[in-house]
Amino acid sequence: MREVKFGLFSITGDYTQALRTAKRADTQGFYSILLNDHFFSPFRPAREPQLECFTTLSAIAAVTTRIRVGSLVAAVAFRSPPLLAKIASTLDHVSNGRMVLGLGAGWEREEYDAHSYPYPSNAERLAQLADAIKLLKAMWTQDEPTYHGTYFSIEKAYNNPRPLQKPHPPIMLGGSGSKLLKIAAAEADVANLIPPIFNGKDLINDPAAAMRFDKAELKRRIGMLHGLAKEAGRNPDDIEISGLSLVTISKDKGRADSAVRELAKKMGFPNDEAARRAPSILGGTPDEVKREIRSRIEEIGMTYFVVLPDSEESHELLAKEVMLEFLH
Repeated sequence: MREVKFGLFSITGDYTQALRTAKRADTQGFYSILLNDHFFSPFRPAREPQLECFTTLSAIAAVTTRIRVGSLVAAVAFRSPPLLAKIASTLDHVSNGRMVLGLGAGWEREEYDAHSYPYPSNAERLAQLADAIKLLKAMWTQDEPTYHGTYFSIEKAYNNPRPLQKPHPPIMLGGSGSKLLKIAAAEADVANLIPPIFNGKDLINDPAAAMRFDKAELKRRIGMLHGLAKEAGRNPDDIEISGLSLVTISKDKGRADSAVRELAKKMGFPNDEAARRAPSILGGTPDEVKREIRSRIEEIGMTYFVVLPDSEESHELLAKEVMLEFLH
């Protein structure tokens, strides 16, 4: 069994707050701090502040010493893959080998249109993602990086200094659609399994998708991933299973129950018990949340929990009373 890890998903609209959050997480036992890669915040109106992902990660890396820094997840279309390879290599040096590159095919159409990025079909965006990963690995590992793919090509695209992490920084892929799972099976070190995005909305903006993505469905998707990994000639155990959960915790049982009930109602769950068991939610008292995490480790094999606390209280209780039981 892998060691259990917790990644803090941080919303970054304010630079000072972003650094403060990262510095605190660096001392609390979090394995990683992960930022979304958007021009518009997916959690708030488009006019709300949203810092650029990799610039902010570099600043965070410079003021932290232990915690890993990464994207959840970077849209391949926003930067040319050779540029992304160089950015990631540089960030690995700035962080002294603490960079995690989370990648995805992109999904928020509004951003693409606003910034004049082409927005091809889901199938084509996923094919571009697969092509880009091969190019990234070439630039990270080859003396004279050369790759000629369907969408992207390089010829002696020298990338010095190459990343500190060998053979290359870990790649985390976010999603769970069948085509994404096939790419993850062949290329990823970590699979962050969230409800598949088919309609241009993620689990925050499409509660119905989160409700359908129950433990049974998650297990089915993991089974698909493992089967595809074997077909690709990989050991399924080489791919770490991760998930993203909204977190609400309170020591007071009544307040905890009320918060879970409200979240269940907001996300369309039939009752609060269904919400408690949903992979996209971790809610209740500290003891209840610990039991749920333990069940996901034992029943699903999930060991990398990416969390988005809903309040300062939830963050503190998670770090001080929940995480400590699982960290060694």
